[in-house]
Amino acid sequence: MHRDRTVAAPPQRGPTGCPHRPPTRPVPPTADDTGPDDGDRPEVTRPPRLLLPAAGGRWAVVLALAVAASTTATLLLPALLARAVDQALAGAGTVTGRQLVALLALLTAAEAVAQYAAPRSGADAAARIRTMAIRRTLAAGPAAVARMPVGDLVARLTASAPQAALAAPALVYSAAQLLMAVVAVVALTLLSPLLSLAFLATAPTGYAVIRRQLRRTTHAGDGYQRTQARLASGLLDALSGSRSIAASATVTREIERVLRPLPHLSRLGHELWDTQRRTAWCTGLLAPATQLTVLAVAGTQVAAGRLGVGDLLAALGYTGIGLSGLGTAQSLLDVAQARAGAARLTDVLTLPVRAVPSRPLPPGPGRLELRGVVVRRQGAVALDGLDLTVPDGSWTALVGAPDSVTSLVASLAVGLTEPDEGTVTLDGVPLTEIHPDELPAAISCAFADPVLTGATVEDALGLGPAPPPTWRLREAARTAQADTFIRRLPDGYRTPMSALVLSGGERQRLGLARALAPDSRLIVLDDATCGLDGATEAAALHALREETAGRTVLHITRRATVAAAADRVAWLHEGRVRAVAAHDELWPLAEYRDVLDGGAPGPRPVPAKASAGD
Repeated sequence: MHRDRTVAAPPQRGPTGCPHRPPTRPVPPTADDTGPDDGDRPEVTRPPRLLLPAAGGRWAVVLALAVAASTTATLLLPALLARAVDQALAGAGTVTGRQLVALLALLTAAEAVAQYAAPRSGADAAARIRTMAIRRTLAAGPAAVARMPVGDLVARLTASAPQAALAAPALVYSAAQLLMAVVAVVALTLLSPLLSLAFLATAPTGYAVIRRQLRRTTHAGDGYQRTQARLASGLLDALSGSRSIAASATVTREIERVLRPLPHLSRLGHELWDTQRRTAWCTGLLAPATQLTVLAVAGTQVAAGRLGVGDLLAALGYTGIGLSGLGTAQSLLDVAQARAGAARLTDVLTLPVRAVPSRPLPPGPGRLELRGVVVRRQGAVALDGLDLTVPDGSWTALVGAPDSVTSLVASLAVGLTEPDEGTVTLDGVPLTEIHPDELPAAISCAFADPVLTGATVEDALGLGPAPPPTWRLREAARTAQADTFIRRLPDGYRTPMSALVLSGGERQRLGLARALAPDSRLIVLDDATCGLDGATEAAALHALREETAGRTVLHITRRATVAAAADRVAWLHEGRVRAVAAHDELWPLAEYRDVLDGGAPGPRPVPAKASAGD
């Protein structure tokens, strides 16, 4: 029941054939901790509640029973083998031989069941924990989840669950290994007190050395995870603001910023593997040294007539079993990893779940207002007292850098994010007070990278609680310049989504059509035309002006052509609105031009005809 999975190479199977824990592949560190990179492990002040469900399940019970049977057979095996040898030398019967065969059969069966039950127990526990975390994440909603970095949240939902699932096998094997070590020392004492003294002369020293190396491994591994998380977080930040980085010509500086933790990561990686090498080296020396010491003492006892040949074999067997206690250090490390993973997932399971508001949304023209909005992300202020009004029936373009901040305004406008301070209202009603079922009908949105779900193209365009009629979907597709390429598909609007390979521009056009199809009072477009070529975008903008006449549009963009097509431009700078004016009035300002992707003001599109009620 020894372990050799990660760092501690355990003693090999002894002459008695004592069972060992099945070896598995080394588990690399995972980047699911976004703490500092100084290598200090954060203290877990309370037992994570996830250890309880992780240790449960029927396969955990099967594993415990199998390990109990294997442990019992392992402890009986040296004594029974010694008795069989003594009877064979004395010419006695074969009763003990039959018992030995039965015991070996039990040991083999128990080991086989344990090898199957251990991964099944871990897999079931990981699935159960991950399901709990995902359900809590969905119940908390995007507003609560947004307070946790996306990369960190994904890592907690994916990598931390298998870590927490180590609890059941680690606890079972730890208990079994400790029991075997204690019983082995007792058995050696019963054979001869000198044998136990010989064992204890070397084993505790080796155990202390290995435990020290395991602590170093834990320390380096935790630091490696946190540093790797910093790298991943920096890369995600750079990718989310890639267009701002390119526009400001700071690509080289951003690369240096993202890769800054790399030397520290390399040092921790070398330290990690060095400690594992040292642990394997210490264990490789300790096991034979202990066995040779016990063998020398036992041989002296046999020569003096105090022990028989069977007792000598039993002493060697119990020495090998006693060395299995060295594997307890690795199992306890698994317990520590399970606690760390459970602690990280506890943060997800304690995400606040806001009570569902019940206030209905009264009829209105779609006036959007943000008043004193403050949003903090990862300790920094992204929006600092933002005041913005999108008048009803108008088209307002929002420009600014970085892209992640302007996209944050889009998330606020559609209710995907709640402000830390301030209010966001639609027709005078705070979005946080509106029943969630009311918002999809009142607000529609399209993003730069839309996710298209549904069995067919038509299903993807009609996504929502109340899909628009077919004629409306096709009209929206024509407005978004998507109807032509849809009709060229093998089955047109009935083409399965799984059979499509769409370009970025085609996906954007489908996302734009999906946002235009409902009769929403407010349409939020988050850079939803950035992937279109100039001619297609110009045609789409002209059609959009016609289609959205009398409806309120907020278009987040960095394209000068889009800003020129809007009624007004809100220029966002350092978390606040710096100016609100027509695009051609702002164009002479060099700082304003710097946040756009180029282009010139050009002629304004002909305003769409207002509806009769405007």
